[in-house]
Amino acid sequence: MTRVFTALSLAVLFATPLRAEIDITEVESPGGVNAWLVEEHSIPFVALELRFKGGASLDQAGKRGATNLMVALLEEGAAELDSRAFAEQAEALAASFDFDISDDAVSISARFLTENQDEALALLRDALTQPRFDQDAIDRVRAQIVSGIRSDQQDPDFLVGQAFDEMVFGDHPYGSPIEGTEESVTGLTRDDLVTAHAGALARDRVYVGAAGAISPEKLAQVLDKLLEGLPAEGLPQAADIDVETAAGVTVVPFDVPQSVAIFGHEGLARDDPDFFAAYVLNEILGGGGFDARLMEEVREKRGLTYGVYSYLVPKDHAALYLGRVSSANDRIAEAIQVIRDEWTKMAENGVTAEELESAKTYLTGAYPLRFDGNGRIANILVGMQMDDLPVDYVNTRNAKVEAITLEDIQRVAARLLQPDALRFVVVGQPEGLES
Repeated sequence: MTRVFTALSLAVLFATPLRAEIDITEVESPGGVNAWLVEEHSIPFVALELRFKGGASLDQAGKRGATNLMVALLEEGAAELDSRAFAEQAEALAASFDFDISDDAVSISARFLTENQDEALALLRDALTQPRFDQDAIDRVRAQIVSGIRSDQQDPDFLVGQAFDEMVFGDHPYGSPIEGTEESVTGLTRDDLVTAHAGALARDRVYVGAAGAISPEKLAQVLDKLLEGLPAEGLPQAADIDVETAAGVTVVPFDVPQSVAIFGHEGLARDDPDFFAAYVLNEILGGGGFDARLMEEVREKRGLTYGVYSYLVPKDHAALYLGRVSSANDRIAEAIQVIRDEWTKMAENGVTAEELESAKTYLTGAYPLRFDGNGRIANILVGMQMDDLPVDYVNTRNAKVEAITLEDIQRVAARLLQPDALRFVVVGQPEGLES
């Protein structure tokens, strides 16, 4: 990813003050592109965040890794500029561009000074609409990805995630790494990348967030120009998939002194009415620091691990509730048993009033700290839109946390936590555990 920062741009990035309240303006361009903007003119700097829904899950059969390779090549030359010339032009403008990908989205981040705004956006437009896909760049970036794939196969943290995804998602795109396999990436052609580009970067799936020294009128004007060269429609989104697991353990043998485990089962979709209560519940079970139950029971009381945590994963096409833990091979079985016990206790008994109040205090106090710069604000604005949250969410979110009652948590604990479906996948040489 391209990251070109001068001393000035670094100062601008981190100098934006925290806001007591975030004022979001909804913008619609003449061409129908919607965006959310937090206008801030105290510093002559703009952060622009584009998110194209679909991401690596759009890969077609036999072409796994095509969207990832395509995104990695967006900074490797555009229009009349080859890779080196593109990087030099970005540096000369004191602009930075990041191109990233996940299962469900392609993310484009742009940071630029207002004095160079037009030139920076023109460069970004070329990267989005006229990527060169030169063969020498394809070969070089492909080799880097293949090297990473080979390295991943020696990383137990990667292998445990891969094994869990394969078990849960099978042939669905979620069931394999977004980078693809060595075989699939090696077989990709330039035509495959052109197809992936047209399928993933389309105007029918773009979300935009902006923060900084730009007016709504100017943002509306530049958006149409920025995106006008992209196709109106892209590939159909991937299919939804149900998550089905059974309680038990799957062991993937690997010669390491410490085993790594992922555990989990079905979760809740982001638009589920119980998601907010589940978010607070997870903070108490395994999402927080040393006060979380899993950390207290597995690490503090028994010394079985340096860290254990849980987290909600509301993907676009499936919802999971997962956790991770690592422990010595001769202690991982005990750690797993403690996690099972705590999962069951909370499912049956919920949480205490003291735990709930402590979680609320932390979550409401930490939330404003997320808005510590234009870049993070623009990113949050895009995430809110993709999650279909209302424009006033940032200013009402803490009130929603405070409104969660003990009864809400007890009800959601009984629904969300499923000891009979809690599956562990372990990579290592765990003693006392078998698949």
